[in-house]
Amino acid sequence: MTEFSRATPAWARDLLRDVCAEADAPAPARLRWSTRERDASTGTTRRHEQSISVVAGRDSIDQRLTLLHELAHWLTPMRRGRRRQLHHDRRFYATAFGLYLRWGLSPDEAVQREAAHYPSSLRHAVALGVPGAAAAHADRRAALRARPRAHLRVLVPEHRIRLARDGRWTVCAVCRQRIVGRNLVRLRRRGGRHTLLIRELAS
Repeated sequence: MTEFSRATPAWARDLLRDVCAEADAPAPARLRWSTRERDASTGTTRRHEQSISVVAGRDSIDQRLTLLHELAHWLTPMRRGRRRQLHHDRRFYATAFGLYLRWGLSPDEAVQREAAHYPSSLRHAVALGVPGAAAAHADRRAALRARPRAHLRVLVPEHRIRLARDGRWTVCAVCRQRIVGRNLVRLRRRGGRHTLLIRELAS
């Protein structure tokens, strides 16, 4: 049985129960719900904790989409044998758009609102045949082509990277650029050089 935080609205409790029951899947152990004075909502699904968290904004439709988005994460099975799961892949969006259209969002709302959070969702929506997705994807591509072009300018010339700490981040002591992930591992082993570039709009 799911434990709901006190702030969880009745419709969200019912939606979580109904979605999981229809999918014949166990419900998460907890749904944490809080609110913020902003329009958009955000959410997180933590499988290892069996919990979903939603920070709800003022927009009631976006609240519903966000909860359904997190339920899609909950219901989409993890692929076995893969070290790294793609967070928003085609399999995920097959589940997500299915939930959006089944539980109260129109195709246009589902496509436009999901793209507002994750623009990459448009290509998946097109491949899945979601109504209106092809037109929305074409409009986005046209808008990107119409943007002012930018060029790169050298901000700090090529230099040897010296690793240093800046709070919780590891940075280059010369240009203060943050270094994370595989680049940090490689630099700790073998060192290296780089150039700091800045992108500027063409005049």
